[in-house]
Amino acid sequence: MDFGVVLQVNPPAPRIVGLAKRAEEHGFDYFWTYDSHVLWHEPYVVFSQILSNTTQIKVGTMVTNPATRDATVTASTFATLNAYFGNRTICGIGRGDSAVRVTNGKPTTLRELRESVHVIRELANSRSVDIEGSTIRFPWSRNSQLDVWVAAYGPLALKLAGEVGDGFILQCADVDIAKWMIQTVRTAAENAGRDPDVKICVAGPMYITDGSPEGKAHAIDQCRWFGGMVGNHVADIVARYGTESDVPHALTAYIAGRQGYDYNEHGKSGNSHVDFVPDEIVERFCIIGTAEEHREKLAMLKALGVTQFAGYLDHDNKEETLRVYGETVIPAVRDHYAAKV
Repeated sequence: MDFGVVLQVNPPAPRIVGLAKRAEEHGFDYFWTYDSHVLWHEPYVVFSQILSNTTQIKVGTMVTNPATRDATVTASTFATLNAYFGNRTICGIGRGDSAVRVTNGKPTTLRELRESVHVIRELANSRSVDIEGSTIRFPWSRNSQLDVWVAAYGPLALKLAGEVGDGFILQCADVDIAKWMIQTVRTAAENAGRDPDVKICVAGPMYITDGSPEGKAHAIDQCRWFGGMVGNHVADIVARYGTESDVPHALTAYIAGRQGYDYNEHGKSGNSHVDFVPDEIVERFCIIGTAEEHREKLAMLKALGVTQFAGYLDHDNKEETLRVYGETVIPAVRDHYAAKV
């Protein structure tokens, strides 16, 4: 299993770069950021600084979208970063949430998302693609490599992820929900004639506690915002499919008390409008507790076929969580190889 960090591109930028360096020092493989250009800094500018100050870690969007980003521009940006820093980028993409809703836009259709995945992947892998009757290619791009991973929750979006994604991003660390969604994606891949062994990234807040009830209660409050963020996507699913769809009840039931969402507080601890998210959901959707509790839940996700866990650090315990993961969690969960057999 690989490990990633997810963080807002919140100023000051040197703080973000410093956390990326620390993540690399502690053995993390990926550093993902939100892509919401009004709420926070432009991520690709910060990516260039991270890449120039690290040697191994990969950077990527969790997630970009085809509504605020033209697919050819996104492809060119990733290919340019690869040209300067080696192939150390990854593209996570979805239909759009905060980046489009802040400007009163709407998420794209699945058809538009499908086409964007194709255009971004071909161009950013130094290949040609047909656009509006013309064959387009970056003449300056050589040997660029970029995987495009699709973020999804609803049945049709999960189907698309299996059919076209190099990987699937599930922003929810609930084991039961992950099991259903991973199987749905793999079935779609197999039905499309693809290898069903799709790469899977499960993402959710990670918070290391001292094992006390008070510590856990504080951590739950620090991560409650995540249930509100996931609730935005769940609300779209319920509006489209109702509450009796194939989507697991654990994902759809908790938003019954949802009263809207203020994107000015998107992804922030202490969010003032997520009281509807119960403690149980926070614990299910996140990984909260001692190092041993983190190892136990990660082992369950790994057994489901999860190939990467990406932990959100949008809380007050960033450095300590990175340290404990680097010293005791990641070494215990990674595959081990003997020097001599």
